[in-house]
Amino acid sequence: MPIQSPTRHSLPLAERPSGARGATALRAAAQADLHLVRVDGTKETLTLPASALSALADFLDRLSTADAVTVLADDAEVTPEDAAGILGISRPLVRRRMDVGLLPFRRVGAHRRIRLADVLALRAREEPIRQAVEALAADTEDLERTYGL
Repeated sequence: MPIQSPTRHSLPLAERPSGARGATALRAAAQADLHLVRVDGTKETLTLPASALSALADFLDRLSTADAVTVLADDAEVTPEDAAGILGISRPLVRRRMDVGLLPFRRVGAHRRIRLADVLALRAREEPIRQAVEALAADTEDLERTYGL
């Protein structure tokens, strides 16, 4: 399976407030009829199911608060460098997780490729650990401040 090239999207700063309002409106709707008016004046009405509204609302939310959003399918393959960015760890740590079997991968010649779904699953499994470590670090800092260590 070839690596899917990421599709990046962004909203100009001036359009971000309307993107946020659109996300709010989509979340409030159980179903929506969208009325499209094209540049040439032709009109079309589309009915969107609730599951699509939720996905579009999430997408608009992210667009209205981020500089860019990248869209990839779960079955897309990413490089270890991409996985490192998604997981918030270094590339050597990604390779170590691959070597011990925590992160399935396939080889393409001398290169490794990882399914995005597997990267996201690993992130979900490791998130409670990361939160516990951060809480422990915060507690340690509090103790250091309290006792002047």
